Amino acid sequence: MRTTLLINCPDQKGIISSVTTFIQKKEGNIIYLDQHVDKELGVFFMRLESDFEEEVFPEHFKDQFELEIAKPYQMKWSMHMEEVKPRMAIFVSKYNHCLYDLLSRYKSGELEVDIPFIISNHEQAKSIAAQFEIPFYHIPVSKDTKAVAEAEQLRLLQLKQIDFIVLARYMQIVSKTIIAHYPNKIINIHHSFLPAFAGAKPYHAAFKRGVKIIGATSHYVTEELDAGPIIEQDVTTVSHAHRVKDFIAKGRDLEKIVLSRAVELHIKRKTMVYHNKTVIFS
Repeated sequence: MRTTLLINCPDQKGIISSVTTFIQKKEGNIIYLDQHVDKELGVFFMRLESDFEEEVFPEHFKDQFELEIAKPYQMKWSMHMEEVKPRMAIFVSKYNHCLYDLLSRYKSGELEVDIPFIISNHEQAKSIAAQFEIPFYHIPVSKDTKAVAEAEQLRLLQLKQIDFIVLARYMQIVSKTIIAHYPNKIINIHHSFLPAFAGAKPYHAAFKRGVKIIGATSHYVTEELDAGPIIEQDVTTVSHAHRVKDFIAKGRDLEKIVLSRAVELHIKRKTMVYHNKTVIFS
């Protein structure tokens, strides 16, 4: 049985020694450990993977860890079992390039998740969901129906016990209510021209400006639009020889890659959020 511990606490002496000794006493075999100290904030972060024989895994491990280790060090921590696949919901609108990429990776076993459903405010993705044999819910969103639509979204998320949400080019602002239910568990993707080239046609604006790189950013969603903790970014070069359609094609390729990387990091419990920033473990 493989477990992953994620820990953050005030930086102090003896943390690693105390945690590793505790696991060793519980007959665990540590197979991975990575740590980071934010010197400015004085905060310690650690990700640790351990193997336990299923028959000897202590029944009260979490209670004992909380009492003996977490409380003395003032830790915020979580423990995750590898065999438990997180449940991921996908929200999408009309653009389907990120959706296809995620579903292809899921189908090939690259993304170790369960996908109980896809939600869209349009019907274009229905056939894609059917192709991958995933339930599809069409929930239209307008100014007059937004509250009702969000209530239905939340009902489905809770009914299906969703662990996190991926916005695969979902062109609606997610409500404060849903964000509150899924803090640092909603992943978004967009181009990296913000804030310089905002609006409906950022690639056209960037083309006119003569930019030399284009990029994509994936981040956790917060109430402040497109300002959540960044998980993953990437860029590619462009030149005067490229046209607007080349910018868009390159941008969409980046969006697919960056979003899939961010989702994989989240699934593998390699992200920790602190003060609107992320610690990304290797």
